[in-house]
Amino acid sequence: MPVPAGHDHYPDELIGAILHNVRTIALVGASANPARPSWIVAKYLGQRGYDVWLVNPGLAGEDLLGKRVVARLADLPVPIDLVEIFRNSEAAAGITDEALALVPRPKVIWMQLSVRNDAAAVRAEAAGATVIMNRCPKIEYGRLSGEISWNGVNSRTLSSKRRTLAGTGTQKLALPVNRLRPPRPV
Repeated sequence: MPVPAGHDHYPDELIGAILHNVRTIALVGASANPARPSWIVAKYLGQRGYDVWLVNPGLAGEDLLGKRVVARLADLPVPIDLVEIFRNSEAAAGITDEALALVPRPKVIWMQLSVRNDAAAVRAEAAGATVIMNRCPKIEYGRLSGEISWNGVNSRTLSSKRRTLAGTGTQKLALPVNRLRPPRPV
């Protein structure tokens, strides 16, 4: 099977457009442990205004981060824009197929850091979905918004503009509203 083109590098414009356009995210492989990356990412994205739904058959029926956890994608009560896969590369194939069976289909299949399944990506792209592999939306959001540079991480963005902290001593920046994310309707 051919390897999808361009899955070793993603332009910032593509990542920014995805983060700007999606509203609902299904995080498959959610954890109830606050020390686990899936819990941290779910909380972070929820704090940034995304409607994050959690999927884990072992936690189904429990409330986590203000939402009821479901066993599978088909159990979600709302249409999903982006399916984020926090499972291993082999499991990503079945999860991708489950996502493609949803009506309406998600626009984006996003595989977390170290997760890559080229065959699943080919199927998803053939069905019209955008596929991102081996990336973290929390890291990408932080990098593009400038938040990540507060932590001493190279954001690959040079600027002489001094950043300011929002609020009282806590760091919470956001993607520029006018460029990447329009305000939510009230």
